Amino acid sequence: MTPLWIKNPLGIFTANEHDAGGGLVVADGKILELVPSGGQPSSPATVFDASGHVVLPGLINTHHHFYQTLTRAWGPVANAPLFPWLQNLYPVWARLTPRSLELAVQVALAELLLSGCTTAADHHYLFPDGMEDAIDIEVAAVRAMGMRATLTRGSMTLGEDDGGLPPRTTVQSPEAILEDSERLIRQYHQTGDGAVVQIALAPCSPFSVTKEIMAESAAMAERFDVRLHTHLAETIDEEDFCKSMFGLRTVDYLESVGWLGNRTWLGHGIHFNDDEIARLGAAGTAVAHCPTSNMRLASGTARVLELEAAGVPVGLGVDGSASNDASNMILEARQALYLQRLRYGASVPVERALGWATRGSAAVLGRSDIGQLAPGLQADLALFKPDELRFSGSHDPVAALLLCGADRADRVMVGGAWRVVDGAIPGLDVAGLIAEHSAAARKLIAG
Repeated sequence: MTPLWIKNPLGIFTANEHDAGGGLVVADGKILELVPSGGQPSSPATVFDASGHVVLPGLINTHHHFYQTLTRAWGPVANAPLFPWLQNLYPVWARLTPRSLELAVQVALAELLLSGCTTAADHHYLFPDGMEDAIDIEVAAVRAMGMRATLTRGSMTLGEDDGGLPPRTTVQSPEAILEDSERLIRQYHQTGDGAVVQIALAPCSPFSVTKEIMAESAAMAERFDVRLHTHLAETIDEEDFCKSMFGLRTVDYLESVGWLGNRTWLGHGIHFNDDEIARLGAAGTAVAHCPTSNMRLASGTARVLELEAAGVPVGLGVDGSASNDASNMILEARQALYLQRLRYGASVPVERALGWATRGSAAVLGRSDIGQLAPGLQADLALFKPDELRFSGSHDPVAALLLCGADRADRVMVGGAWRVVDGAIPGLDVAGLIAEHSAAARKLIAG
């Protein structure tokens, strides 16, 4: 591959201290070198003129539920908090089919990619009859879209008749869960730099799984060296459930099942006290901050600066598209900035929010090959063109992405290949996808 110099960008955020004012050179799917302001590449390269673009590392989404694009803005749960929201949606989601999931995943990935996201973690925990190959469907969609993903084999074992929240039709046996988890790891999990698909194990939440499947999943993750993911400390209702069901607060529960360690990342992580934050930091347990979902469901505000100060890796997640109700990573960074400013003050910098969406998210997923711009790392890039009316009069091009509300990338590169060109995904029939996906969504709701 002839080296490509992405030359003299209007603005650039490297997520580190490197000077890349003159752009960067990409070759063989990796970043070959950073070009300082006013500099030239050390060897010949073809040129991509980036003088109208702001360049970021590819954004990384650490928590999502792709299937939920089928139940966005559904009236009966538009104004509900988490538990009633779930109880109303579980029976709808139980009607998921392989084709409706495939469409849902395609929509979620396309929306993420167009927002500058190059790597996404999905938490899929619904396996009603006929949906045994759900993760296989997701793998195929990720590969077709040309993105990277950490696909988590979720599970639910604690049905409503046993004191949990989900209906019996969505609950599986531990044996079935563990057998499929091992199959998926052996078949799809990639290691090392440049991994396209990785598998993690993800029992859904304290109110939908038993302690036994949590402990058994932790043992399997240790055996195969994969990561662990679950929802935790999202709402006070969940905390009360843990106390009632297990006699433990959420972090004590996490430790009791062997999850308090640096293999684990947690969705939401809102309701921790000072001692729990310190314990999470000491263990290296990570948190996926999901600001839009947390506001939508009025769940609370994560203590992100205190988590990071304690040593907790923090990244961003858009969460499911039934509680966001979008799959847009650059907008999620803006929401994170503003929500954390409400808690900590206006001095929280724009660059810190962009750091959560890039380098922080990479750390949450246990990856050191993505999330920042540096020689030897993967050439995953998001280029934004701040030339719309909303940007007119703006002066700092990097800050303008969040402060002026950028919502769509002009160009996106994954592993050195352009996956978004001129604001579109080459070869994707967006109108056709919308039509078929919308029909599937209506059918799912109708039953």
